[in-house]
Amino acid sequence: MSIELQIGSYFPPFLLLLLSSSSSSSLLFNAGVMEISLLKMIVNGISSFLQLSFSGNMSTEPVSKYYQKAEEILKLLKPIIDAIVNSELASDEVLNKIVEEIGRAVNELKEHVENWHLLSSKVYFVMQVEPLILRIHTLGLNLFQQLKASQHCLPDELSSEHLQNCSQKLKLLGHEETTSIVKEDITEQLENVGPNLEVLAKIADSLGLRTNQEVLIEAVALERLKENAEQSEKNAEAEYIDKMITVVTRMHDHLVMLKQAQSSSPVPIPADFCCPLSLELMTDPVIVASGQTYERAYIKNWIDLGLTVCPKTRQTLAHTNLIPNYTVKALIANWCESNNVQLVDPTKSTNLNQASVLHGSNQPSSPESARSRSFSFPGLDDRSASSDESCVDSVSQSSMSPSRRESPSAFSSEQSQTHIRAVSDSCALSTANFPQETQGDHNNAPQMSSSPGHSRSASASVELNTGADLSGIETQVRNLVESLRSSDVDTQREATAELRLLAKHNMDNRIAIANCGAINLLVDLLRSTDATIQENAVTALLNLSINDNNKTAIANAGAIEPLIHVLETGSPEAKENSAATLFSLSVIEENKIFIGRSGAIGPLVDLLGNGTPRGKKDAATALFNLSIFHENKGRIVQAGAVRHLVELMDPAAGMVDKAVAVLANLATIPEGRSAIGQEGGIPVLVEVVELGSARGKENAAAALLHLCLHSSRFLSMVLQHGAVPPLVALSQSGTPRAKEKAQALLNQFRSQRHGNAGRG
Repeated sequence: MSIELQIGSYFPPFLLLLLSSSSSSSLLFNAGVMEISLLKMIVNGISSFLQLSFSGNMSTEPVSKYYQKAEEILKLLKPIIDAIVNSELASDEVLNKIVEEIGRAVNELKEHVENWHLLSSKVYFVMQVEPLILRIHTLGLNLFQQLKASQHCLPDELSSEHLQNCSQKLKLLGHEETTSIVKEDITEQLENVGPNLEVLAKIADSLGLRTNQEVLIEAVALERLKENAEQSEKNAEAEYIDKMITVVTRMHDHLVMLKQAQSSSPVPIPADFCCPLSLELMTDPVIVASGQTYERAYIKNWIDLGLTVCPKTRQTLAHTNLIPNYTVKALIANWCESNNVQLVDPTKSTNLNQASVLHGSNQPSSPESARSRSFSFPGLDDRSASSDESCVDSVSQSSMSPSRRESPSAFSSEQSQTHIRAVSDSCALSTANFPQETQGDHNNAPQMSSSPGHSRSASASVELNTGADLSGIETQVRNLVESLRSSDVDTQREATAELRLLAKHNMDNRIAIANCGAINLLVDLLRSTDATIQENAVTALLNLSINDNNKTAIANAGAIEPLIHVLETGSPEAKENSAATLFSLSVIEENKIFIGRSGAIGPLVDLLGNGTPRGKKDAATALFNLSIFHENKGRIVQAGAVRHLVELMDPAAGMVDKAVAVLANLATIPEGRSAIGQEGGIPVLVEVVELGSARGKENAAAALLHLCLHSSRFLSMVLQHGAVPPLVALSQSGTPRAKEKAQALLNQFRSQRHGNAGRG
């Protein structure tokens, strides 16, 4: 069956219209009917935009402002386009082209508005929608101009006077210039000019960034977008977003400076005594999982919004417990007494969303209202607050084996074990959604994300953290570290087992274990000939690697090659945990390079093909993270990973999403595409597009697009396996990125079809 016949038999009429040439003899409708149908679709698209519910997310700045701008323009244009549809003007080629361009811009604008939520980046939203609204405005003026010059007989509703009136109204509708202001500030950055406070104030006002919390949320959202762009290898976009981050960081720095200057305190307040969220003196300081200290009311409000990252370090919080920082509280009390400063309850004296001093206005928001607007932050996990004790293995489990006993790793972002996606997570910006997990013995897995320009170290409050409890742990750890140095195997076995369990419990223990010098000794024990000691040591290191500082310390201790040794020689459980540790370390960019060059990929691929079910999942997770670094992709293909990945796309293996995410990364290189074709990957990728999860469909479509863009043979194979119907469905109902990939594939099929017709 020819490609042309296949497409014709699968597409509904309106999509056939979009995929077919208007001059083709195989069209089912005459040109006039098709033009009218297309115009009606555009009118319906405009109507759909104008009917968007103006509530909830859309009531938030800057969405409401830009929606209203677009609404004003489209209410002028829609009656004109309606009149064109119902007249002989529907056959005018130039008018059709202008209206089609308007329709495309409106659809794109609608998608941006619908995908907005309270934790999205405001500046990125504006940089996307402002040019679209300007384009619709310009096209509208062109439409009026073309109608005035038209040789057709115009209907009454398109009289010259009416067109002139509408044209004048449209010209009077000004457009926002936030994009140009942001670009102006970015240009000043490139020229090493200091921050222009007037420009910063304009940007903050345009974006509705009126509180310190809103500025910090914006920074977190931009960090996420930058990470996605980097993982998609969109380097230019990542660099530009990084410049936006600098703009927002300047806003925050200026806020802090102004807050300090405007303080009503008779003496300067030490910076460590001020909450990074409220910028006020703390009355009830608490420590979060990243080790930073905040005012309880403010950090609770932050978490209730659905944000599970530390506002200051951008680390994902391994848990949402708030631990009282009694030491800092006592220091603040002593300072207040010495300086005759009275502490005030922050919930009674100020609003939790305190107005930005950039604006001088105040928009109160209670914790209750904040909770009612809570949203899940994309790419981050929702974690319910739970005590550390709830994470401890049961007695029966601990007695069975010193290795981890948590539930099997899951691939969806809803699972509590998943890592922050440090890779191709894609909304419109990314290439592959692959939530990464480090499992270890903990149930509160780490979510660490690296961000240039942000401190990754724990604050001084970690050292001040908890009094006697921490002191007791340190004493216990120092004794265990001494036992690691023992030449007695039983002593080493017992010490490694206890350190493994301590590292499982909470972040404070992990910091204490590292500070007491255990990491180097545990790394040495990875080469132990005693299987239990080796297994305990690798699992302890896995649990310690939850802390970002420990990741660096473990790598610097020379752990990579010993971990590879465990991968090659260890017990099944030791191999699993070694793979998971390599993944955890590879979250840090330079470690991806070193791990790949150290020979880890071969043993990981072997574990992928021959390991236990959990071992295969750990290997897939590690390989995915390593495949973000371009140089590693070829190594992974050469090691034979593609054959195993295709086999693991059998739903019975429970690894479809993991396998397809790795394949999507490998499909970006020629040898990866060749291996996918040779190993029978095309039919299973098509099957995932039809039957997979939302994330699986997205990544499968991305992989197929790479295959089809570079090979007409692969394109024909994709068609032969019935990809068109599921791609049509995906282009209408998938995630934003899935829609984009599906539509690109359908366009590729159309181009191939037209090329074949031309050669005929």
